[in-house]
Amino acid sequence: MRKLTIGMNLSLDGYTSAPGGDLGWSMPSDELFQWWSDRVAATGLALYGRKLWEDMSAHWPTADQAPDATPAHIEYAQRWRAMPKVVFSSTPRSVDWNARLVTGDAVTEIADLKAEDGGPMDIAGPTLAAAAMRAGLIDEYTIVTHPTLIGGGTPFFTALDNWVNLNLIETRAFPDGVLMSRYETRR
Repeated sequence: MRKLTIGMNLSLDGYTSAPGGDLGWSMPSDELFQWWSDRVAATGLALYGRKLWEDMSAHWPTADQAPDATPAHIEYAQRWRAMPKVVFSSTPRSVDWNARLVTGDAVTEIADLKAEDGGPMDIAGPTLAAAAMRAGLIDEYTIVTHPTLIGGGTPFFTALDNWVNLNLIETRAFPDGVLMSRYETRR
């Protein structure tokens, strides 16, 4: 059985992006960027919602070819392209870069994928993650909190029908006051 994780940048007031999708407040230090890159390398299967997929696939497939690409960006782009991905979208379209499209019920598909053998799955995108949270499918939450209040935007946590009790399993401080907290779901 696969483990389902979520890792997300979060403002101190609980948002994954500011109004209009602005992510400028969450620009990572070199150390945090490397940590995210290593996380991608360890992911057996990434699950993307439509919006985040559009953002990621607009940049990372060719980011390593940019004249100003750093070695870290080159490494991340290569890891991202190689990582198997599933994109959930109700609007049929094709996907590329080692991805397949699912247009049906996301929760059912995620539960089926969890039941398979394989490496850990990581869910990306707050809307898709909210559906998995409500269904009780997430095994581990990794929250990278930036010391910024953005006052609105896309919230990370969704309304739940039941409490989800968590155990803290790791913390780490990054430059600029960024804190990573990793929790596993108590079952």
